[in-house]
Amino acid sequence: MNTCERISAAEQINQLHSRVEAISSQSRTLLDEALSAAWQAGKLLLAEKHRVRKQMDAGSWLLWLEANFKGSVRTAQRYMKLARTVADTSAFAGMSLRQAYARLGIATEPKRKSENAIALQLPRHVSLSNRLVLALRQDLHPSRGKLSHESIRRDLRPLYEILRKCFSE
Repeated sequence: MNTCERISAAEQINQLHSRVEAISSQSRTLLDEALSAAWQAGKLLLAEKHRVRKQMDAGSWLLWLEANFKGSVRTAQRYMKLARTVADTSAFAGMSLRQAYARLGIATEPKRKSENAIALQLPRHVSLSNRLVLALRQDLHPSRGKLSHESIRRDLRPLYEILRKCFSE
């Protein structure tokens, strides 16, 4: 291989590398935009659900949803759960919707599994941590008045110390 062929190959490699970086950047931007759009749709769906239930009865919501939302009921539920669960989507930058849902413990598989469906099982520690977070959110909700912040802090201090060591190593 002569010098001209090496330079040509090197130029080609660098052009392809530049293309990979540009496309990756676009991909991250589009993922962020998709997640933000899903979150915003969830906020609007929650507001509309409240309005429909207030003006009509609770059963009217599904009828309204099927008549007005072009996605599935499950998709609407996921959007609303995303909107209820996080204040903003910046913590999930660069993640796909499915990855963000998995992080938050939002199911993405159909409720009824088909014969060909592959069961996606989250690791046990992820499932348990999601359950803990949900329980804490319920206990910290001001209208429920179950546990005080101090008692939760005191009870979870040993777990926090163990986890802090794991993350600081």
